[in-house]
Amino acid sequence: MALPENGAAWPPPEWAAYYDRIAVDDAWYSGDRGRLARIYGRETKTPRRRLWARRSSAHRPGRDTRLHVPLAGDIAQTSADMLFADMPRVVVEDARTQTRLDQLLADGHTQQMLLSAAEQCAALSGVYLRATWDRELVDRPLLTAVQPDNAIPEWRFGMLAAVNFWRELSGSTTQAVWRHVERHEPGRIAHALYQGSGDNIGRRVPLTEHPDTAALVGSIEQDGESTTTGIRRLTAAYVPNMTPNRLHRGSPIGRSDYAAPIYDQLDSLDEVWTSWMRDIRLARARLIVPDGYLRSNGPGRGASFDEDAEVYAQLNMPPTENGGITLSQFEIRVEEHQRTAEALTRQAAQSAGYAARSCGLDQDGGAARTATEVDSDDDKSTITRRKKAGHWKQGMSDALFALLELDVAHFGSGAPAERPRVEFPDGVAESPLDTATTLDLLNRAQAVSTATRVKILHPEWNDTEVAAEAAAILRETGTAAPDPGDTYPLAA
Repeated sequence: MALPENGAAWPPPEWAAYYDRIAVDDAWYSGDRGRLARIYGRETKTPRRRLWARRSSAHRPGRDTRLHVPLAGDIAQTSADMLFADMPRVVVEDARTQTRLDQLLADGHTQQMLLSAAEQCAALSGVYLRATWDRELVDRPLLTAVQPDNAIPEWRFGMLAAVNFWRELSGSTTQAVWRHVERHEPGRIAHALYQGSGDNIGRRVPLTEHPDTAALVGSIEQDGESTTTGIRRLTAAYVPNMTPNRLHRGSPIGRSDYAAPIYDQLDSLDEVWTSWMRDIRLARARLIVPDGYLRSNGPGRGASFDEDAEVYAQLNMPPTENGGITLSQFEIRVEEHQRTAEALTRQAAQSAGYAARSCGLDQDGGAARTATEVDSDDDKSTITRRKKAGHWKQGMSDALFALLELDVAHFGSGAPAERPRVEFPDGVAESPLDTATTLDLLNRAQAVSTATRVKILHPEWNDTEVAAEAAAILRETGTAAPDPGDTYPLAA
């Protein structure tokens, strides 16, 4: 599709089901109880009575006792940390281009942007990387991320051919909604402003009618709606979280980490946590006292019991008729709730593609779990990370190539544009304790040289730095081979 036609339904009907699913994922990702209640409160036919779909008196506004465990957000954050806690290497062949690329990545705070984008990607099924520019803001091209529920893509043979990014602008109300649509296609970016309603794009109006888009007029060319990018490449790239999408078979769009699906586990975990806290509330110690023990607070103000009083006035009751103070305190089912919550968390993490250790379980390895079992579980997270890294390599390479081309076309960069190669580290970095233990075992087994141990500890060092450090260690420990000239001097 090109720019939306006046009066078109919004979002487009063919994308409505996809947007609805993203809204469910977004509610779990946000951790907002109000969003969860609104999403599931609209459901009239559900396979089971979800906690967040109930409308009992105990859950009405002001008395909502339901609690939420932010496991969905933790899963998305875990995915992002596994990918971008350490910035992947982005390399090109030309030295000038490498220097310019490193500068663009540093000035653009790219690692922070990628961490945020990867977290949203895991939760919402995918993310778009957009290369653009704003000369009034900075004197360099920009790499930004766009969430999937703000995009209408067009595919050709499974590849992104064009995309319409859209956003609601300030000043929108329930009666009038302002939308800015930014269409990216090879060699061209078009802008349009619409005034419509919540479910209709409305009519197209000049960009000058809203302050958020008025500044774009200076960059629009003579056709009144678009600007040429100066490059033939599409200035947007799509990164799916995982493929395939099981609800939309044959589509190149990705699927969320929650689309295993794990919605039942997430809802049940909230139910267990709510029940656990309810046990604690009900188990609070309460004193049951006869009416005569209560002190009047005055007409219409009820009565209260002073639990700190040492002497009570004469009571009008026989001393043998259950007139004493009774302590009421119920048992808290801690073990049952804890084991159920851990089982649900474990299953949700495994269904999403992660080891239970990634979600805080089995941190000590478990008393009944062998090292082989723990390593096998960790392999699940490693495999998931590698699969996701494959998608990010392609998307980042496409977007950064467009970024370098825009740098040449609009900012006069003397570095030739070149398609970058993205290299992710082999895995999540070990802790210093784990690294030290590994090196100690290798040293005891005499399985590796000093230079190899230095390389393991400092993988970022080059061969010259490694050799110098290894020589220094050998000298300090007295294990360096003596100079033959010192032991056996040559005859004069």
